[in-house]
Order: sequence, then structure tokens, then C-alpha cells
Amino acid sequence: MTAPASADWPPAPIPTARLVLRAAEARDRATCVELFSSEEVGTYTGGARPRAELEAAMPEVPGQRPGFFVVTVADGMIGAVTLDRREDGATELGYLFLPRAWGRGYATEACAAALGWCALARPGDPVVVTIRTANTRSMRLAARLGFTEVKRFHEWGAEQWRGQRTPGAAAD
Repeated sequence: MTAPASADWPPAPIPTARLVLRAAEARDRATCVELFSSEEVGTYTGGARPRAELEAAMPEVPGQRPGFFVVTVADGMIGAVTLDRREDGATELGYLFLPRAWGRGYATEACAAALGWCALARPGDPVVVTIRTANTRSMRLAARLGFTEVKRFHEWGAEQWRGQRTPGAAAD
């Protein structure tokens, strides 16, 4: 990956071996509604939101903010990766994928690409991730991406794990 011309948003689409990460477009709205209303997806993220509520509230182009990457395969959107600036200067990684995309390594591939972009666009920024400890698949993903435990705490009715990735850590 080459260095971005600037950290301006949105960046050029980021291709990987099987995916493309890009800024959201109007054609992603229906899939975003599906993603955020999925009971399976919401299991470890505080629950699914009602589809009718999302249909009414979601803008024509969802996720129009710096750090919101739509993840696509040849047949369309399968998820989203987010890199949000925190008040403490760190960047927080988040990701959601449709259940039909689970178990194929897409989350690892997409998060690694987003982290690569972040390392170039925000050099030196530490990156953190917060995961419910019961989400063992996400815990394994965080380890593969180079995150190490900073702390555990109880919030949102469950034990949470905060990991940090130091600048320059490898993302396989």
C-alpha cells in the first residue's frame, strides 16, 4: 500500500486480494440496514436495532464520516470497518460483517487493510479495540492483528476486553 496523499477523507478505494474497502455510497444503504438490524451481528454489540427504526433514521448515504470503510466483494457490500478517533488521541478499530461472510477470513483481511491505511494516514497513533470477552472469534482476530491486552472491565452488562496495537505492529 502506498502512503495516502493526505489523511483527508475519503481515501481512494483500497483493494486487497479479495476485497475492496471504500467510502460508503447510496447503494450501500439497504445492506447497512441489514447489517445493523441483524440479530446475529448484534449478539456482542448491544443488540440489533429495529429494522423500521433504521429505515426511518438512516441517511441516503450511510456512514459518511472519516474512518468508515464499506467492505465489498465482487457481489457487493459484506460489512464495514471503522477507525474512529478517540479523545485520548488513539484510534479505535471496529468491524461488523454480515453472517453470510463469517468464517472466510474477510474480517482479518479487511481490518489489516484498514490498519495499513491508518498507519500511513495517522502515523504514530496507537490503535485500540474493545471486544466483549464472550466473543471468542473477535478475540482471536484481535490477536492475529497484533493487539495485546491493556485491561478488562465490566460495561454494557458484560466483561469487555481492551486491546492496543502499537504503531508498526504486523497485521497478517
